[in-house]
Amino acid sequence: MNAGRVRRVVREVLGSTWVMLLCIAGAAAMPAWADSAKSPTQKVFRYAFPVAETGFDPVQISDLYSATIISNIIESPLTYDYLARPVKLVLQTAAEMPQVSADFKTYTVKIRPGIYFADDPAFKGKKRELVAADYVYSLKRIFDPRWKSPSYPGLADEKIIGIDALREKAVKDRTPFDYDTEIEGLRTLDRYTYRITLGKPSPRFINSFTSATSSGALAREVVEAYGDKIMEHPVGTGPYVLSDWQRSSRMVLTRNPNFREQFYQATPPADDPAAQAIYQRLKGRRLPMIDRVEVSVIGESQPRWLAFLNAEHDMIDGLPAEFANIAIPNNRLAPNLAARGVQMVRTPGSDISFTYFNMQDPLVGGYTPEKVALRRAIALAYDTATEIRQVRRNQAVPAESTLPPMTFGYDPTWKSEMSLCDPARAKALLDLYGYVDHDGDGWRDLPDGKPLKLVYATSPDQTSRQRNELWKKYMDAVHLQIEFKTAQWPEQLKAARAGKIMMWGLGMSATSPDADGFLAMAYGPQKGEGNLAFFDLPAFNKLYDEQTVLGDTPERLALMQEASKLLVAYMPMKVHAHRIGTDLMFPWVVGYQRHPFMREFWRYIDIDAERAAAKK
Repeated sequence: MNAGRVRRVVREVLGSTWVMLLCIAGAAAMPAWADSAKSPTQKVFRYAFPVAETGFDPVQISDLYSATIISNIIESPLTYDYLARPVKLVLQTAAEMPQVSADFKTYTVKIRPGIYFADDPAFKGKKRELVAADYVYSLKRIFDPRWKSPSYPGLADEKIIGIDALREKAVKDRTPFDYDTEIEGLRTLDRYTYRITLGKPSPRFINSFTSATSSGALAREVVEAYGDKIMEHPVGTGPYVLSDWQRSSRMVLTRNPNFREQFYQATPPADDPAAQAIYQRLKGRRLPMIDRVEVSVIGESQPRWLAFLNAEHDMIDGLPAEFANIAIPNNRLAPNLAARGVQMVRTPGSDISFTYFNMQDPLVGGYTPEKVALRRAIALAYDTATEIRQVRRNQAVPAESTLPPMTFGYDPTWKSEMSLCDPARAKALLDLYGYVDHDGDGWRDLPDGKPLKLVYATSPDQTSRQRNELWKKYMDAVHLQIEFKTAQWPEQLKAARAGKIMMWGLGMSATSPDADGFLAMAYGPQKGEGNLAFFDLPAFNKLYDEQTVLGDTPERLALMQEASKLLVAYMPMKVHAHRIGTDLMFPWVVGYQRHPFMREFWRYIDIDAERAAAKK
């Protein structure tokens, strides 16, 4: 790398005062494969994750970054039209749309013949076709207690007939899960057809057929060959295979030579000229168009930003908020970046960022009035508007509930206490319920006089540190003592599932145009899994159960909004914001659009090889 050119580029965008710091950080973050030889005709796409992956077994993971990798390797029966807005379901491995019974209890799926898994030693040299039994086996794995699947609570709630008995037998007898017994609720009808029968109506169950983590297909012989190391060996029918993995550092995926003939088709909105232009350029092209994808993990924003500026990465997926004022002043692409041909895709997110309270924690948990008052006071003392302005650089909007935009249940007109900052009211609540300074040390204590110290789980990155500073500032203002426990994300997740975290800030993105999964974050039966807050309120659980069996009717909407009000009242989580995603890419990246729900975008983009070759 030409050091002089790096300094010029950085100075152009960031100003000279940042040059030395960023060049040092950038040198430390130089990818190990930067000088590797590549074929001049090979199309390579490079970018970075800001958070490390956890692994690549679809039934064992729940994080966005692992799911992004898996979704490009392992396929579900359905997916989304990449360009259609509103979103539209389309076929992936399915031969036709699933047949759904009138009572929404039976779903019959026919798989297209002639789809093959990527080659793997587990197949012993044979070419292995995808069949219906692979989907049945993969669904059963979610219920196998051996795998402790995060997808289990959601699917368990669907009441697949007979599956609970298999799971309970494995748990009770401490024996391996019985995959060979056929059950009424999960049956192979022929080589390419399987049927799922539910114990209750589920009008939106069809959305689950788009998720690689809950409905993707693995071959049984692959799982049995690798056993507990299956997280390291994803083998699917998708367009890419994992060819190299350095944990929490680097992932390389290459084109799957067994991938079937698939061609670019989409339905761009008539009023979206950018999507129309993409479609006209790429329609009919065989997928995937890119030969190799290289994903690095760079937790700190500065080196990730610098890698993009230096064209070491072709795209920055989610512009770090601290660079928003430089890269997109007034939410418009900076002239110097525009002069380099950089493209901007800016999309409102169907997501939430939030802080949850562990409802089983002896300090912040509980349902009695004084515990509710403590959580509500903490939420009222914190200023989300300042977080959005200072930390997120206005790349978010305040949230009023757990229900995100672009999903059924979201009401853009509803206002609640969730977004309110009122320190005076927070102090009054604390005083009223006895959270006062009993020992004269300047910090509030519990009503019984015992110490009150909040412990907030956090990550070591710069953005988390900035949020921690705000938490400290606003808790100090109401005389609540707070400290921060720093660890890497996978470690925090493990502790959270065990109920060992008091408070933790997270984000969640929608995977379908429905908000059911966001309400499930507070559903009692999912405690310790999807429900990390361990919230378990009978009134809320009843509303949740009632809305799941209804179609998208005004009655269901009313139930969802009533459930949302209970979450504001009891405050098991303080919802901060709905993020705005800004992605920047160089001009040789062709066809990118951020989809609100799907993760497997790699197959839909191309690299202009000539422009990419001339980038330096």
